[in-house]
Amino acid sequence: MTTLPSTFGIGTSRGGTELKQFFRAREQVVFTFTFPAIILVLLGSIFDEQFQNGVTAGQVFAASMIAAGVVATSFNNLGISVALNREDGTLKRLRGTPMPPAAYFIGKIILVAVASLAEVVLMLAVGMLLFGVELPSTAGDWFTFAWVFVLSVVTCSLLGIAISSLAGTAQSAAAVTNVPYIALQFMSGVYIPIDGVPEWMRDIGSLFPIKWAAQGFRSVFLPDSMTVREAAGSWELGKTALVLGGWCVLGLVLCLLTFRWTNKRAG
Repeated sequence: MTTLPSTFGIGTSRGGTELKQFFRAREQVVFTFTFPAIILVLLGSIFDEQFQNGVTAGQVFAASMIAAGVVATSFNNLGISVALNREDGTLKRLRGTPMPPAAYFIGKIILVAVASLAEVVLMLAVGMLLFGVELPSTAGDWFTFAWVFVLSVVTCSLLGIAISSLAGTAQSAAAVTNVPYIALQFMSGVYIPIDGVPEWMRDIGSLFPIKWAAQGFRSVFLPDSMTVREAAGSWELGKTALVLGGWCVLGLVLCLLTFRWTNKRAG
């Protein structure tokens, strides 16, 4: 008897297809990868303030903007691409094949993981070359980087899939994802140092994962003396893990409740 391929094997194959489609769309690739990097260069060049222990504003922005890069490659990317797959009939056709539904999402996970890693490498390269950012020097910092990265990618990916169902058309998906993406950058201390954000904005931003992702990455790439500029006066890594983990669960629930294989017009 012929052995049928496993769901993971099919998902891996689907992941290769997703990566080819993504990197062939040159405009999408350029915008997804360069937008956070360009914003980092602009902000780091405009603000030349120095903080404790000679830490510069550019280094603070570089650490925070890593979170923005992860959001761009996960939340924005999936919010737009899943809406497009739904509208052009890709999801409906895949649903009608023997391919397990889980394989489609495994493919998306592979795409997001590769794109997010590439985005982080790009952001770190810009930060190191232009603003003197240094890589973590201890195993503990690398461990923190790893779990903050994984939880951020998973959370933002699930929320991206969920929000794709709010877009009436593929054309509107960009607006649906970019409005919260850009607004939360300001409220979460990414585009503006967190101690310069009005308290009511900080309170709103603290409800969403990007604030905690940015804070987690700052804890990795900035010295502990910079905690005085955090809203709570500490990195709050335990709370960061709890909030990001909670959003993973909530994102999964939202996906299960809202995901559709066809758009409303197709029925």
